Amino acid sequence: MRKPYPSDLTDDQWEILRPLIPVHALGRPREADMREVLNASFYINRSGCQWDMLPHDLPPRSTVNDYFARWRDDGTWQRMTDALRQDVRVAAGRDPDHRVASIDSQTVKGSEVGGVRGYDGGKKLRGVKRHIVVDTLGLLMVVAVSAASADDGTHAPEVLARLTPHHCRRLETVWADGKYNNHALIRWQVETETDYWVDVIKRPEGGVGFVKLPKRWVVERTFAWLGRYRRNSRDYESLATSSEAMLHISAIQGMLRGLRPNQEKPPAPFKYRKTAEKYYRIASEQSKAEAIRFTSFAASGLPR
Repeated sequence: MRKPYPSDLTDDQWEILRPLIPVHALGRPREADMREVLNASFYINRSGCQWDMLPHDLPPRSTVNDYFARWRDDGTWQRMTDALRQDVRVAAGRDPDHRVASIDSQTVKGSEVGGVRGYDGGKKLRGVKRHIVVDTLGLLMVVAVSAASADDGTHAPEVLARLTPHHCRRLETVWADGKYNNHALIRWQVETETDYWVDVIKRPEGGVGFVKLPKRWVVERTFAWLGRYRRNSRDYESLATSSEAMLHISAIQGMLRGLRPNQEKPPAPFKYRKTAEKYYRIASEQSKAEAIRFTSFAASGLPR
């Protein structure tokens, strides 16, 4: 037994993930503890540490990295994401299959390890661009990582091509912003005869600065969720597929916490309302004192 880390799976969360782990009938029997392998992967993603700086009470780096790469290449992380997304939708009273999705991208700095890199002239950053497609709850569907220099609309066909028939069973509309008003994307949709259509939501006429676009904030919130994991603070991977797998792991951790929260660590109570009422009361008392002081000065005829 070891002292648990904040990123460790609870018993209820492990029962959800255990059936999703692939089992091979051939070869030597598996000796590694799969729960500890997942805990180590979640630890790296949550803390942002290097592979060779895993704590000694977790499985060796070689074991964890081997399973991470194997599940990255055979699509296990993607299948876990798809299964958990459906469970979260059912728990929220939604249909397991989504009818509407959203697509967007995020540019982040890259490290010196190599891999795909480019310069985003709009964000003034050199690194990678993360393209994601989410459902109406903001749950991750597919992700693609490219150089930061890639144009969103031009690269969108490659991102949308990752949507499988499983993703598109009820899909009708994909919301997007003005960057996806692209002739290459429209031509690709016509040529492939997709069952869904990309609906570009434009900014209102005369809008200046930040404008909250209807239905577009969902995917922006997903980027905020993914940014809570320090491994995603910038791109540390030498392979684009490894970056995509880390984003899947982040989504898996978030959905597990939504389905089976850790009862030993309840969320912090919401205190903003009480704090606001406290400061409002103090401000009111100060205002009253100021009014009394001003009245007394005015009555005495003395300067304030």
